[in-house]
Amino acid sequence: MTGRNRHLLVDTLGLLLMIVVTAASVGERAGGEQVLSKAQAVLPKLQLVWADAGYRGAAFVDWVQAQCGWMVQIIEHLVRVHEFKLLPWRWVVERTFGWLNRYRRLRKDYEVKPSSSEALIRLAMINLMVQRLARQRTAQRVTKHQAKQRAKQAAVE
Repeated sequence: MTGRNRHLLVDTLGLLLMIVVTAASVGERAGGEQVLSKAQAVLPKLQLVWADAGYRGAAFVDWVQAQCGWMVQIIEHLVRVHEFKLLPWRWVVERTFGWLNRYRRLRKDYEVKPSSSEALIRLAMINLMVQRLARQRTAQRVTKHQAKQRAKQAAVE
């Protein structure tokens, strides 16, 4: 296997919900079916899936509707190849791929097994979320500390 495809299911914030890593020879629709099949059991309240143009086709949309009961909305590229246009919701997944590419082991495919690659992607997302929570927690502590300092200063004056 010389290449890999990463099929991600993310929420509207770009946080990972489900991942399937397949051989590059596996088509996007087949990979999409795999990731949505895995997600079906753990995401029962999901109703709408936005997908890239690579997943377009009545067969895929019908499969998702029949198997999962979800509606699929394909985000189409409506501009010429050499023009840039921000596509609605497509940037969320692209941003997630950008976050993942910050991790050296994920820039190139060093892993032999797809399951190892999936595990490293999960670890990278866990690391990302923990860092964000720690930053938020630190900001809250700083704000509390500043409030205490102001209260002490006011008491002295």
